[in-house]
Amino acid sequence: MSEMQRKLTTIFSADVQDYTRLMGADEEGTLATLKRYRDTMSRLIGARGGRMINTWGDGLIGEFPSVVEAVRTAVDIQNELAGLNAARPADGRMMFRIGINLGDIIVEGDDIYGDGVNIAARLQSMAPAGGIVISNTVYDQVRNKLAIGFDFLGTLEVKNVAEAVPSYAVRIGDVTGIPQVATREQPRTAGKPSERPTPRAYKSIGFLAVVAAVLVGINVLSWHGEFWAAWPLLVFAVLSTLTWTRRQNRVDAGIASLAIVGLGIVGINLLSWHGEFWAIWPLLAVGAAAGFR
Repeated sequence: MSEMQRKLTTIFSADVQDYTRLMGADEEGTLATLKRYRDTMSRLIGARGGRMINTWGDGLIGEFPSVVEAVRTAVDIQNELAGLNAARPADGRMMFRIGINLGDIIVEGDDIYGDGVNIAARLQSMAPAGGIVISNTVYDQVRNKLAIGFDFLGTLEVKNVAEAVPSYAVRIGDVTGIPQVATREQPRTAGKPSERPTPRAYKSIGFLAVVAAVLVGINVLSWHGEFWAAWPLLVFAVLSTLTWTRRQNRVDAGIASLAIVGLGIVGINLLSWHGEFWAIWPLLAVGAAAGFR
């Protein structure tokens, strides 16, 4: 009987999108295509130091000693399979979904078990057809090592795992339809293939800027010794910054929003200054909220 051991490794999980439909339409052709595509995946996995652990139905599990090579292999697989699918009719294309997780697992013989494997399978189930979803443990290792982009999807609930798993979609080729992940909090950028603000965001910010300029003009033209336009300007500044932040991937939207609210409170304190910095108390609460997040 094989002895059980633990180790830290990168788990690669993949399956076919709409496999049941493909089998119903052409059983023998689908099985032949599945074998061909699996052979392609096995070749690419082995070429980068990984190993196939097992296959079942339309799925497969692999592992890599290197997190970077696991993600690089996943991208290569999706690109090569996209080339194979290009020669097939649209309704006969076999699209794989891939999930990757770095975690501590139990090894028994050639098999692996544990939460690390379950998380990889859950990530794979949330990936779009032809796409890749990775856990935060993988993202932390590869974000500065590969010339690819990532979209934060939110925190993913995994059965029998106490804490939700922050997840990211890998941007490759023309894959779209980044999934809406079931989360404990609203995903910040799900469905947005770019870190750049959308034209709608620019339009909203531009509208606020025009309104602010009009108010300043009214204040100046009707000057009576008081710059009352400072109040709406503060409101517009906070709203514009929040609008911009919600469309960024480079910072955590929750923490950034708390920081903006804190600055807004400081602005209110300064504009209504009576010799007391009372904003220190709400700032303390905002700081605690940011710390817990």
